[in-house]
Amino acid sequence: MYKETTIRRIGNAAGMTIPKKMLERHNLAEGDKVFIVETEQGLLITPLDPDFAQAMQLYQEGNKTYRNAMQELAK
Repeated sequence: MYKETTIRRIGNAAGMTIPKKMLERHNLAEGDKVFIVETEQGLLITPLDPDFAQAMQLYQEGNKTYRNAMQELAK
């Protein structure tokens, strides 16, 4: 789904509105933090921190490889 919106001046910055139904569908509300990521296709607005997501992926890969060692360290 796509929706057109307009970038407006907000003080010395700029912002845009997100339709209420899109906010609800993605469990977003006023005051939530989002990340803007530049991609080859344009801008991606996401509530997920890309650095955190990458760190979690690395953790999961390491956890699979070293599962037994991690269990021993946890004792």
